Amino acid sequence: MPEKKLKNKTVAFLVTDGFEQVELTQPWEAIKDAGATVKLVSIESGKVKGVHHEKQGDQFDVDAVVGDVSASDFDALVLPGGVFNPDALRMNEEAVDFVRDFFKQHKPVAAICHGPWTLIEAGVVEGRRVTSWPSLRTDLQNAGATWVDEQCVCDQGLVTSRNPDDLPAFCEKAIEEIAEGKHAAQVP
Repeated sequence: MPEKKLKNKTVAFLVTDGFEQVELTQPWEAIKDAGATVKLVSIESGKVKGVHHEKQGDQFDVDAVVGDVSASDFDALVLPGGVFNPDALRMNEEAVDFVRDFFKQHKPVAAICHGPWTLIEAGVVEGRRVTSWPSLRTDLQNAGATWVDEQCVCDQGLVTSRNPDDLPAFCEKAIEEIAEGKHAAQVP
């Protein structure tokens, strides 16, 4: 039986329609298998729909609406990518505030692919070393981040990766950071 490094931890996965499905499901299973309770948080109740690149994916039940929960309810946050998902999230004030609050509370955050778009809107990437899908490089640099082309980057509890090929490293590092808990330098 695998070690339950994340026993007694609760992790929020923030998505809306158009998230890259494997960027939700693979970290979800890995973090759950490590012992955490996982919750799907979205901007509306009901179901959210994933994608497999440009093809339609499956529907997933939303556990909580972002306006009804707080970063205080969770130990960490995961931001899957997909183009439409983070673009919609960054236009939702409650979602952006939710993300920002994880940084204010020094909690681990993991974002993959286009997920860092929401981090830019939350104003939490300045002075950080990050990676992402290559098309976000200029956006992240303009927001004050140092962008690098590496499969997984960790900067004071912020874990970022480029794409689904990086998921094994992303999941491993996210679990490690969530297990460590709060990071004193994890500030907005």
